[in-house]
Amino acid sequence: MDAYSYIANAHGDYIDQLYQDYKADPESVDFGWRKFFEGFDFSQTYPEEGAEQATGTGVLTKSASTLGSTAIAPSDSVSADKETAVRNLIHAYRSRGHLVARTNPVRERKDRQARLNLSDFGLSDADLDTTFKNGELLGLGSGAKLRDIIDALQKIYTRTIGFEYMYIRDPQVLDWFRTKVEQDSLSFNPGVEYKKRILSKLNEAVVFENFLHTKFLGQKRFSLEGGETTIPALDAIIQKGAELGVEEVMIGMAHRGRLNVLANIMGKTYEQIFSEFEGTAVPDLTMGDGDVKYHMGYSSEVDAAGGKKVNLKLAPNPSHLEAVNPVVEGFVRAKLDHQYGGDYKKILPILIHGDAAVAGQGIGYEVTQMSQLEGYKTGGTLHFVINNQVGFTTDFEDARSSIYSTDLAKIIDAPVVHVNGDDPEAVVFAVQLATEYRQQFHADIFIDMVCYRRHGHNESDEPKFTQPALYNIISKHQNPREVYNATLVQRGDVDKELANQMDREFRDLLQARLDLVKQQPLPYKYQPLENEWRSLRRATAEDFNKSPETGVSEEVVQKVAKALTTIPEGFKPIKQIENLLKERNKMFFETRVLNWAAGEQLAYGSLLLENHIVRVSGQDVQRGTFSHRHAVLHDAVTSAPYTPLNHIEGGQPEELRIYNSLLSEYAVLGFEFGYAMANPTALVIWEAQFGDFANGAQTMIDQFISSSESKWQRMNGLVMQLPHGYEGQGPEHSNARPERFLQLSAELNMVVANITTPANFFHLLRRQLVWNFRKPCVVMSPKSLLRHPLCVSPVEEFTSGTFREVLGDTYAEAKKVKRVLLCSGKVYFDLLEEQTKSERKDVAIVRLEQLHPFPQVQLAEELKKYPKAELIWVQEEPENMGYWNYMLRFMRRELNDVVARKPSASPATGYNKVHVQEQKNIVARAFELPQAAVADKNIKATAETAKKDVPD
Repeated sequence: MDAYSYIANAHGDYIDQLYQDYKADPESVDFGWRKFFEGFDFSQTYPEEGAEQATGTGVLTKSASTLGSTAIAPSDSVSADKETAVRNLIHAYRSRGHLVARTNPVRERKDRQARLNLSDFGLSDADLDTTFKNGELLGLGSGAKLRDIIDALQKIYTRTIGFEYMYIRDPQVLDWFRTKVEQDSLSFNPGVEYKKRILSKLNEAVVFENFLHTKFLGQKRFSLEGGETTIPALDAIIQKGAELGVEEVMIGMAHRGRLNVLANIMGKTYEQIFSEFEGTAVPDLTMGDGDVKYHMGYSSEVDAAGGKKVNLKLAPNPSHLEAVNPVVEGFVRAKLDHQYGGDYKKILPILIHGDAAVAGQGIGYEVTQMSQLEGYKTGGTLHFVINNQVGFTTDFEDARSSIYSTDLAKIIDAPVVHVNGDDPEAVVFAVQLATEYRQQFHADIFIDMVCYRRHGHNESDEPKFTQPALYNIISKHQNPREVYNATLVQRGDVDKELANQMDREFRDLLQARLDLVKQQPLPYKYQPLENEWRSLRRATAEDFNKSPETGVSEEVVQKVAKALTTIPEGFKPIKQIENLLKERNKMFFETRVLNWAAGEQLAYGSLLLENHIVRVSGQDVQRGTFSHRHAVLHDAVTSAPYTPLNHIEGGQPEELRIYNSLLSEYAVLGFEFGYAMANPTALVIWEAQFGDFANGAQTMIDQFISSSESKWQRMNGLVMQLPHGYEGQGPEHSNARPERFLQLSAELNMVVANITTPANFFHLLRRQLVWNFRKPCVVMSPKSLLRHPLCVSPVEEFTSGTFREVLGDTYAEAKKVKRVLLCSGKVYFDLLEEQTKSERKDVAIVRLEQLHPFPQVQLAEELKKYPKAELIWVQEEPENMGYWNYMLRFMRRELNDVVARKPSASPATGYNKVHVQEQKNIVARAFELPQAAVADKNIKATAETAKKDVPD
């Protein structure tokens, strides 16, 4: 469509006038139109093979037979102009018919200037009985009358379904979808049994809402009333999906209608839901505070047609709308990688949106852009919008600039089906079409079910404050069950007695629920990854008193080292990579001392050999922001990638999954959280380009990472690597905000660390999977330390030992020590330089490598070496940031003072010279020296290195 949009959008009379001008003087019209009309004339003169010519054109209009054959008669059909007008009319209905479709059940649609009148195309009522060859485009044959063509177009495009798809740029996809729209939608007529199923699901939906409304009057439940057709829609997706090979469905949705979905799709019993309303449910509260009933997740297994079973999952979610979307996608990707061998047909993600949320929340854009990326695609998502035309109290006209809430779909050419929620059969057709499309093309598709909200935002809210006219209509409007019941009887699809019988069954069911008749919970068979989760346990405080053994054998080191230093024959690296490979070879096989990148990749390689998935994602992670990792190498000539860790040994069980992400924090972090939520046997890492940018994903950190175990009893082993450290790079490239993570730290909910040796980082990564529980881990990772000559570890520290939460001083003499400098992270090396240069044996430096859970036992053991020394906390962050306030939670009485930058609104200065002075001042105060006496060689060198290495 893109190449010809100027034609489709131009008025027919205008084009005709231009053409007349062109015929009079070709130079009088714009170059583009001139070329268009030249092509038009050519096509009339030399039609394609088998096509008819316009009367009076071309070399074949004269009788010119020398063999006595019959002369070719001129075409007696209507003029080419009229045929073109009919073709344009058909195209217009395909492109804009959705603008006039009767999709709104409670009010007239706004006039969107669809321009579908005959006069818009130079046609009139006088042409209605004229036959047009273009009827073939709709399967009506070449002799179709215009009135038949219009009738077909209106039946297809302007009933209770509006199809939006003509922007699709893939011809194969466009043709497939158009065929489905123009043929299947007209012939769709489910059998009586299926119609009864639809009515039965509507009955269940209405029964549930009536039950809660009667039993729990005034309680918040965020009812589905007005949008009950969601239940037969989801049922149809599951049934159709099972028919097309789906074995598992993962649903993400907000609170509206969630309880109804749990009861009538997931099979959660009324008794379970009832006990949660009453507060008598006894969830696993080994640790945790729980969450409200309409946020909790659930899993079940339901029967589908043909004896098939489908595993259903509903993701737990916070009140932050749309935030669950990337979590669902990550979860599905993990299942694809581990359980389904990458077969997209076997697992289907469904995201249920509200109209205001899908239009307003930026996370929707991020997730949509991920949909076809190699590291994040899940085979297409079915998006189902419960469009109740209002967001809390905000009318749709104030909630978006676009015509539709689903206009986001167009950025990836995803078709949209707009459908009236009061027409359950149309909704079922729409979702079945969507399911087929997803299974066929493994791409996203959107269903926009236009309905209404019976009550206010919650059941105690008064919607007439803000939408009095709309809610006067809604209050008198029958629910979808009653509308459909009456339709079936009126059409004769279901006789009145059957309708009455189903109505009695409906009322009996409601009464049974109100009488609390016992329901049998659905049987459930645990999946492989669920059994992996069940084999784990909750952590206790004692688990953090000593870390488990995490060393690897020398044989593993040798295997990984060989892979990291070898490239295939014929692979031509650039000069810098040649030098890198020489450096790696020297570290592993000569000096036997490893830097940060080598230690990190040794951890990944060792886990791959143990058959663990290792997944790393984030901006520029293959190379590394600071050009240190180079996990993927590229041929200098062909740019072909080569990942050394995928070639450790023949028959290697797992390969490194490392993906450069799109420029997103929020969605990508959510995706990785979802991945880790599904698979406890995988090491899943998200790395920020700079730690400063992690706050772009603050919703994920607050609502999922720090609190999911407490709220939803869901453990998660995700690792966040956040480059952090003061090196003169300014306020946006210095600080990962450790204080925010520490403020969120409680109840052993996550690990927060700032590590200073490659071996300790190696052990921390391996500990994530050696533990028999899972914890999110937030690492303030290094920048300048990646190349610091002292930030190295001998190979022996990798082949034995554990993660060390506290690292003691190796320079001071314990008996002489009068002052202990307690610190964490890069500032240690600034302090160490001064300690050794000044030969300060009376000052010990102790590093906290893990801040939370607070290593009370390990730190006490180290500090007892210095019983009479004063204890000073030293940090390079401003006093109101960093770790100081957190340290006071645990060592209020023991700490004598703090040395830090002055309290500040901004994390760091933007001036390099000021940075150097501030850093020198911290060291001087720590050692009780005048600032001028402080050695600043390391401080200046660090700042210079940072300026060269770091992109903005």
